[in-house]
Amino acid sequence: MRVLLLSRYGSLGSSSRLRHYQFLPFLKAQGISVDVAPLLSDHYLTTLYGEGRRSPGAILAAYATRIPRLLTARRYDLLWIEKEVLPWLPPMLERLLLAMAPPYVVDFDDAWFHQYDQHRLGIVRRLLGDKLDRLMRGAALVTVGNPYLEARARAAGASNVLILPTVVDPARYPTTAPMDGKSRTTIGWIGSPSTSPYLDLLRGPLETLDARGVADVALIGAAPDALAGLPVRRLTWTEDSEAANILGFDIGVMPLADTPWERGKCGYKLIQYMACARPVVASPVGVNRSIVEHGVNGFLAETPEEWLQALDRLCADPALRQRMGAAGRAKVERLYSVEQVGPLLADGLRRAAGTGG
Repeated sequence: MRVLLLSRYGSLGSSSRLRHYQFLPFLKAQGISVDVAPLLSDHYLTTLYGEGRRSPGAILAAYATRIPRLLTARRYDLLWIEKEVLPWLPPMLERLLLAMAPPYVVDFDDAWFHQYDQHRLGIVRRLLGDKLDRLMRGAALVTVGNPYLEARARAAGASNVLILPTVVDPARYPTTAPMDGKSRTTIGWIGSPSTSPYLDLLRGPLETLDARGVADVALIGAAPDALAGLPVRRLTWTEDSEAANILGFDIGVMPLADTPWERGKCGYKLIQYMACARPVVASPVGVNRSIVEHGVNGFLAETPEEWLQALDRLCADPALRQRMGAAGRAKVERLYSVEQVGPLLADGLRRAAGTGG
């Protein structure tokens, strides 16, 4: 079986890497051959995150490459689309191209439809508001990362929807115990410059813990000005170093605002912390409510007072951190691993192509 993967990014793009690329060896072993055609290159992301700017020339070149590539799709048994084929363009061209293609699967790990239907400009809402609903309605299969996205796909009229959580390969995440005897506990966060503004929700509790001499803060991949004014250890993200750096945390955090966009998130950083056997504290938004079992593998915290209470309790109790971390690791192995989700994905792709049992 031959599949053309129209991913959004190269390997530096977390959504493409986690929702697609990490499954390719497994799929190959299952007799599913996948050719990869990313829309945006790693250089584009490096420029975006490093300089904070988008390159119009790179975007035009990406579109000029994708359209001819899509015209070759008839050679394949299935298209595998990350989010959409031609972002920010009206749906007519996309529909014409897909009409000449084999069946397609479309995947969402974010509420990308809200980029359009809740856009501040009315013309965007009118032209693109239902674009992704139409795309989902025409798909042989829609894969989504959580129930919020599933509900949207079903409301759009998608006939076949499968929840596939964003997962890790547990073998890449060792579970070395944190060092004992430290005077301060390390509270850690991993993400990207675009998501680091959520950290401002924790500024008050973190300032209090710092003033008490209780905790340090470590950030992986955050914007340079994230939590400005606080003593923060800033770490550069790389795929090779992320697990080792998370092992330097004692507690992992995921603050979020409660808006429609955040309800579509898949809680991946929580799964990374848990894979390293670290307890977590998270906002009770969207899928976080099911990943975090309050009092078992971490805490859910909504108000600044609840965040401070949860972090304070974990900072004061190493044994509690160890118990919660072990519970989190067990849950990852049970529900959030490539080994668990890979077979579901392979079966879904076969069925979408009409070759499944």
